[in-house]
Parts: sequence; structure tokens; C-alpha cells
Amino acid sequence: MLILKVLSHLLSYPEAETLAALDEMAAVIEQENRLRGDQKKPVLAMINSYRDADLLDLQEHYVALFDRGRFLSLHIFEHVHGESRDRGQAMVNLLQMYESHGFEMSTHELPDYIPLFLEFLSQQQPAEIMQLLRDSMPVLSLLGARLAERGSEFRAIFDALEGIAGEPEGIVEIRQQAATETPDETLLHMDEIWEEEAVSFMGAGDRCQTKAAAVSPITITSRDQFLKSQNRSL
Repeated sequence: MLILKVLSHLLSYPEAETLAALDEMAAVIEQENRLRGDQKKPVLAMINSYRDADLLDLQEHYVALFDRGRFLSLHIFEHVHGESRDRGQAMVNLLQMYESHGFEMSTHELPDYIPLFLEFLSQQQPAEIMQLLRDSMPVLSLLGARLAERGSEFRAIFDALEGIAGEPEGIVEIRQQAATETPDETLLHMDEIWEEEAVSFMGAGDRCQTKAAAVSPITITSRDQFLKSQNRSL
């Protein structure tokens, strides 16, 4: 499913290689024909917007949007576990799944980085793609809703993922969550956050080394629990 690889590149930090592959990416979107017209058009528009753009401007916009707060973090487990030890275990489980499929990470990103996850999915069989993508949709749909609230063209990527996997249960509540959130003040409280949650993936200790993944490592336990976790982060 090459469309997932295209969406992965569009959601990654912009590089010269991305701009050089715009025609190829647009061709995949058209030829795979996995999206409705109203979902395909915004993705193609996003690709076209890159054609005459300055690479540095694209990179600055990307950093300002995704790297300066928690609400739009592109790490799946940030939205489920924060920096708790539960996130460390979930990360190990996901990494083990990658390794069991022969998928080698060639970047320094954490396993739950969404562009990396989408690239992994693009190499799997359709049934597994759909299961894992549907498991992750509560987080992906929340990000799409938050981007929609900000009027960002990046929402097209998450709308496309909903078009492929379907909307998650509780989509109305997820969109309501995005519409009623207070501003993301992560940067203003960074010192407090680090003091309260000084736990990292690599610092999860033996607990992460011994507990095996018994279920899908992406599964969000329940709609209510996921929404409660979002309310606690505000």
C-alpha cells in the first residue's frame, strides 16, 4: 500500500528528497485510488503546494507546528501515556513487532513516530495494515481534528488515513475534545513537566525488557480511557 509511504513522507520533516519526488507521490495517490475524491483532492493540493515552496520555509513551518508542544506531537504514545513508564513498555512492544517483521529502523526516531509507523505499515499485508491502522485511529483522528481546528493543510493526511481505515469509535467526542481544548502551553511549563515526568523510553529499566507484547502494541484500551488521558493532559 504505497499510499501509506507517500503519507509518511508528507508527514515527515521536509527534505530536498521529498521535493524531488512530488510527481511520483502524486502518481501513487491517483493510481492506487484508495481515497474518495474529497479526501484525495486535499492531499494532491498539499503536494502541489510544495512545488514552488522554499525548503527552509517548509522546514520552519513544520517545526513550529509539530515540535513546539504536546498537542500535535507525532509520537503516538505521547498522546496515550505521556512520559510514563507505560509508554516505555509500549515502545518496546512496538519495536519488537518491527523486528519480528524484519523492519529495521534507519532513523534515530522513536518507534512510535507516526511517519515511521506508516512506512512500516506500507510494507505489510493488507489485513495487518488495516488492523494496526484501526487500532491507532483514536490518536490519529485526534491529531487530524486538532490540525483542522488550526486550519492546517496537514489535516489532509489524517483525513486520508480515516478514509483508508475508517473513523474510530467515539469520533464525535474526539472532535469535540479538539474543539474545546485550551491552548497548548507545553513550552511555558516545560521545567515543571520535566520535573514531574522525568522518565524516558530508555530509562524504563528491566520492566521493559521482560514484559512481552501479548496484544497489538498500538491498541488503545478503550475510548473512555483514551479520552480521559487527554483530559488529564490539559
